[in-house]
Amino acid sequence: MIAVIQRVKKASVSVEDEAVGSIGPGLLVLLGVAETDTEADISYTADKLVNLRIFSDDKGKMNRSIVDTGGQMLVVSQFTLLGDCRKGRRPSFVKAADPKKAESCYLRFVDMVREKGVSAETGRFQAMMDVSLVNDGPVTLIVDSRPAD
Repeated sequence: MIAVIQRVKKASVSVEDEAVGSIGPGLLVLLGVAETDTEADISYTADKLVNLRIFSDDKGKMNRSIVDTGGQMLVVSQFTLLGDCRKGRRPSFVKAADPKKAESCYLRFVDMVREKGVSAETGRFQAMMDVSLVNDGPVTLIVDSRPAD
């Protein structure tokens, strides 16, 4: 499982001009599910994002988590994060989970985040979405559940 996270002042997602999710301060999470992902990957990623200390404390140091700040999370499914661009001119998505598995993992991730006390909004799975955000920082990080090489 791979997540690109951005610390935001606000973020929203719409489908065909209909707002489907919106948050104030917190994290915008673009979430990609790999074919090999398991419950352990989902749990690792949810725990990491909920507890990652990337929000400023009173001294301006990144020392607070989304739980500490009472921030919200907007989670948007994005299979293209699994695109491999190393060969040729078109990305290969062979490592991305099939839609049924990806949706199940995506929804389980959102449930886990909510179980940990974080308010979470979502996009619409498999829809063409317009995502808007106001970066805070900007702070953008990549979290990958796969072991480092």
